[in-house]
Amino acid sequence: MLFNSLDFAIFLPLVFVSYWFVTGRNLKLQNLLIVIASYIFYGWWDWRFLSLILFSTIVDYSVGLGLAKEKNALKRKILLITSLCVNLGFLGFFKYYNFFLDNFITAFSFFGREIQGNTLNIILPVGISFYTFQTLSYTIDVYKKKLVPTKDFIAFSAFVSFFPQLVAGPIERATHLLPQFYKKRVFDYRKAVDGLRQILWGLFKKVVIADNCAQYANIIFESHTDYSGSTLVLGALFFAFQIYGDFSGYSDIAIGTSRLFGFDLMKNFAFPYFSRDIAEFWRRWHISLSTWFRDYLYIPLGGSRGGTWMKVRNTFIIFIVSGFWHGANWTFIIWGALNAVYFLPLLLLKKNRANTDVVANGKFLPSIKDFLNIASTFGLTLLAWIFFRAETVQGALDYIGGIFSKTLFDKPEVLPYKLMPFILLLILVEWVQRENSHALEMEVDKPILSRPTRWAMYIGLIVLIFSFGGSQQEFIYFQF
Repeated sequence: MLFNSLDFAIFLPLVFVSYWFVTGRNLKLQNLLIVIASYIFYGWWDWRFLSLILFSTIVDYSVGLGLAKEKNALKRKILLITSLCVNLGFLGFFKYYNFFLDNFITAFSFFGREIQGNTLNIILPVGISFYTFQTLSYTIDVYKKKLVPTKDFIAFSAFVSFFPQLVAGPIERATHLLPQFYKKRVFDYRKAVDGLRQILWGLFKKVVIADNCAQYANIIFESHTDYSGSTLVLGALFFAFQIYGDFSGYSDIAIGTSRLFGFDLMKNFAFPYFSRDIAEFWRRWHISLSTWFRDYLYIPLGGSRGGTWMKVRNTFIIFIVSGFWHGANWTFIIWGALNAVYFLPLLLLKKNRANTDVVANGKFLPSIKDFLNIASTFGLTLLAWIFFRAETVQGALDYIGGIFSKTLFDKPEVLPYKLMPFILLLILVEWVQRENSHALEMEVDKPILSRPTRWAMYIGLIVLIFSFGGSQQEFIYFQF
């Protein structure tokens, strides 16, 4: 079920009314309703894969109980390995089986040995990378004794399958989200209004920005050999705003929807295109995944505590694994490695924490230095996005070669004038609101805009969504 669909527009109010009025605000009934609603939400796409979520839930719930009772270190480790094997085994089979098989065959062919192997027509379950990492956070934290395992199967099931963030995050930690299912929830008008604002802005980013940018990015990338260098730059630019509008838009809708039900999800995007270096960009882009890899992979490997070789090794590992998490293609691996190359100089020169505050904090315009840093960081990110979007490594290299050709300064063949004002509106609103948690956040008691102005803004965004929304498309991260 898509957030930007009529189905969800009917589904959400029904669940909302049932949650607050039909359950009598009984905590167990509310949690049960969330589980049922979440399974309906996910099963709307393909009911057959509900068994994967249920099986993963049962395994990790049982592992958690086992870890609570077991004192023997070896047996505890076996329980953790069981959880890792089950969850990563499902992920590996559905997402990476054909990739490893094809590369295995290619490797033997390189040495003159021809072997046969049959690829499988595997359907990738939507959101498997997200809920796999979410439930793994539970077993790992219980194993490390950072979390007391739950005995409430319904609450745990709700945590694993919570529908607002089930298929594309944020990837919640068990230590943050699971305890919220134990506490009685009271409807908070302010949170609900703020959630609706965030949903509205998320829909604008998805429907008006991402879906429109997707049409032009797809045309240019799929026929990049037919276009000038200047047009290829625009294609990369459109994709940059497509993936940002699409993914951060999903996060906005997920976080806003959660607030309607009394839950707080972690912030997943913090206006990343205003970053002044790559380290800052990765602290602001897909925060839930970046911090997951930091806490469960980078730090256990030694982080940046060791010598130069360890720092370089760990940096490449975390970025390459992050790239591979996104998809079974060498383009994602190179995208990850390229970001590691960007990041390393900052780490080795100990400048990776140089920009931890909000850019131009308390000012309307950035300094010339900040502006140049933002522009250069965005340029590096744009280059990396080409590998992320391209179907093959050679296609990405050809695309980049086409950009740096003599046609770079020609007039672009594709120039959608109607789309540009919407992108500028996005940039302007998010720049003004960059010190807040989301673009439409404002204090209820002391709003920066008067009531008529606020309502004019809401109505204006709704009109834009219905009048200028692109053709309905799935969220990009559904494929991851």
